[in-house]
Amino acid sequence: QVQLVESGGGLVQAGGSLRLSCAFSGRTSGSYAMGWFRQAPGKEREFVGAVRWMFGNTWYADSVKGRFTISRDGAKNTLYLQMNLLKPEDTAVYYCAAGFVDGITLPTSYNYWGQGTQVTVSS
Repeated sequence: QVQLVESGGGLVQAGGSLRLSCAFSGRTSGSYAMGWFRQAPGKEREFVGAVRWMFGNTWYADSVKGRFTISRDGAKNTLYLQMNLLKPEDTAVYYCAAGFVDGITLPTSYNYWGQGTQVTVSS
């Protein structure tokens, strides 16, 4: 089992920044991919970005490319999502996920999920 705990959400004005953290524990693997997803009210959960933990290669949704950056700290067992130039349409609950993933952008590919952290961007 793997436990994931997100933190860092909050209320920010448009154009501002937030950094989300995802602390994980349990039986993880260097072969895992770890991803960030978000879900706004009435919408499906959507892919934000992901990283292959061992090699560090990253993927991003087009809607956040150039504004969001994923990083990882192996010593702290923590995944980060730096979010800059935030827009009201970025408002959602943000989830961290992990697992042996084939489809890096597909929520169904991930085995483990955190509880989510709310990000609200005001205009």
